[in-house]
Amino acid sequence: MKSYLLLVFNIFIAVNVSLAQSSNENFPPPENPPEIKATRISTPIKIDGRLEEREWERAVVVSDFFRREPRQGGDLRYKTAVKFLYDDKNLYVGAFCEDSMGMKGIRVQDLRRDFSWGENDIFGIALDPQNLKQYAQAFQTTPYGNQRDFQNFNGNNFDTGWNTLWKVRTQRTEAGYTVEFAIPFKTLRYNAPKNGEPVEWGITLVRYARRDVEVATFPAIPQSFTPYRMTYAAKLTGIEVPPPSVNVRIEPYALYQYDELKEGNTNEAEGNFKLGGDLKWAINSHSVLDLTFNTDFAQADVDRAVNNLERFNIFFPEQRQFFLENSGIWSGGLQRSIRPFFSRRIGLQGSFNAEPAPIQVGTRFTHRTEKQTIAGLFVRQGETDNSSTANFGVARYLRNYGRENNIGIMFTHRLDEASSELDIESNNNSTITIDGQIRPASEWDIQYLLTTSIDEQTGKTGYAGRIFLGSTTNKFYYGWVTEYTDENYNPGMGFVRQKNVIRHNPGGYYIWRPKNIDWIRRWDPGFFVNFNHDATDPSTFQQANIYIFPVYLWFKDNSFFQVAITPTWQNINFDFAPLGLQIAQDNYFYTRYLVEYNTDLSKKWSLGMEYNFGRFYNGIRNTIQFSGRLAPLPHFAFTADYEYNDLQNVGEAAEDLATHLVTFGSRFAINPRLQLSAFYQYNSLNEQGRWNVRASWEYLPLSFVYVVFNNTQINGLTESFNEQQVVSKITLVKQF
Repeated sequence: MKSYLLLVFNIFIAVNVSLAQSSNENFPPPENPPEIKATRISTPIKIDGRLEEREWERAVVVSDFFRREPRQGGDLRYKTAVKFLYDDKNLYVGAFCEDSMGMKGIRVQDLRRDFSWGENDIFGIALDPQNLKQYAQAFQTTPYGNQRDFQNFNGNNFDTGWNTLWKVRTQRTEAGYTVEFAIPFKTLRYNAPKNGEPVEWGITLVRYARRDVEVATFPAIPQSFTPYRMTYAAKLTGIEVPPPSVNVRIEPYALYQYDELKEGNTNEAEGNFKLGGDLKWAINSHSVLDLTFNTDFAQADVDRAVNNLERFNIFFPEQRQFFLENSGIWSGGLQRSIRPFFSRRIGLQGSFNAEPAPIQVGTRFTHRTEKQTIAGLFVRQGETDNSSTANFGVARYLRNYGRENNIGIMFTHRLDEASSELDIESNNNSTITIDGQIRPASEWDIQYLLTTSIDEQTGKTGYAGRIFLGSTTNKFYYGWVTEYTDENYNPGMGFVRQKNVIRHNPGGYYIWRPKNIDWIRRWDPGFFVNFNHDATDPSTFQQANIYIFPVYLWFKDNSFFQVAITPTWQNINFDFAPLGLQIAQDNYFYTRYLVEYNTDLSKKWSLGMEYNFGRFYNGIRNTIQFSGRLAPLPHFAFTADYEYNDLQNVGEAAEDLATHLVTFGSRFAINPRLQLSAFYQYNSLNEQGRWNVRASWEYLPLSFVYVVFNNTQINGLTESFNEQQVVSKITLVKQF
């Protein structure tokens, strides 16, 4: 096995060194960035998407966009013209996005807020009002006017939970669509103007014409980077901004929740009324204080069921708004292996999938300048029938240096208070983490993290660390990750994929965009090695696999096809029973195969299929996944997903097991502000069925009325219950 891995790795190094020597399509940031002139007006613009006011005729037009996809450079098929106005309160952005097919050519899947990049027509801007070069606030929309806003750090890390007050309207025509933004200056964080002089902000523009997968930016940004790499940004000039002033946003809520639990012959029902809210105070252009009281997340998306056949902990992403915002500033905030702070540990009675616990109060402070970021978080969690009161604290300092480098330190502390009624003793758990990023050249990234934990209850100190080295160009990607987690590392408010492990994960792929084959947009053949061994005894092997994907194709319409082979080595020297099938402690070698295909996901209907088959320990495993989507109009969308696992002769008892996991979803929208969504999921493994239905009305910007229905029912041999929940909630956002 070691010889096999060494041979593959040597081929990988040789191929990528030759590619690195031949690739020169990444160009550096300009020494003199292009400028965009904003025009001052005295009469506020009516935001209706029509661009009919005379003030728009006076504005300077920006239309010199650079093509990034499907191939870098060359003529654009879809032209875009953008203008900028401003008054004492708002920055206005007007754009005309040309499309020869007009309304017939539009690709929009649904009207939800914070839609995903990839399957919709999109126009957007990214602003760096403090000229930090490592940070951007982005605002995007579709031809139907749904909103997407997020923060971006260093061109790579996204904080999609950031929601702010701004307005957009669009109009669809036979020649394309128009866009009109109004972004209040109070929404932005900018430095105070000097002597009333106009300011200069970093800015990038992006247009995604999904039908032909054409992505264009202003100014020019290499294809291998995101459109939010602000070292390439243009300058937005001529804006006489008002001095930063008192900037307070309050968001109170009122909620009524009714719960009913039927378990066996018992029936319990309870109704509760609840008040709470959030406050956001922009103390100055650099500092923001957030407060939350009696916090409730009833409207957040619920987790989907997963049948775990692997030896690792499952990562469930954060869904709650308060914790999503600014999540990118914490150590390890993007990767899913070692996270000293993971907000999913807050508001739960125990482990990641436990019942919720009430959050009584929380506060977050963020101070960000060109040179540094200082942040802190404190949350107090109330006592429940199964858990004592808990206090969570995080402190963070990040220092920027050079062009795009940083180094940081983070401290976390969790105090679980003693409870005589629950017979629980107090416990303190702390972590200290040092991490950072080095970008020696625009295409290279080095990321590192070293962390230690101290737990009072066990009396043990643990260590973990991670280093990543990677290069991304228009022709190839390759990288290496090494992670270390010892058996004593225990972050009381964090997440680790696995303890007592050293993991090496080198790999890469070649990026080929054939010029003479019209039906292929991109082909990325490559492989990744995953090699794990014990941290306590590095000579003890755990597992390894090589994910080899010679066929990894995107076609002209962005449909996708993959064929992959994964030879796998396993050393099972612990108690392991995936889905209840006990695996004998032994060494195993098997090979698995993957065939995957999906149609163009931006069309009114789309289909996907994945077939994963081959040996599995001492038996056979076949996994089939189907997905489908029907969206005849952006106002109506229906989805269906199905996963079937067929295990044969697996484990000590050579058992057979078949599982079915079925999910149906739908979304109905009158407009981007009034929507109804629903999903149903059934898992045959534990005979669990789950409903989630949510209606939302954004009656004012970021002010919502929610009605939510949840139902979970299990009819198993050893467990049977039915739990229902109805929640009505109203929020109001007011900015001063």
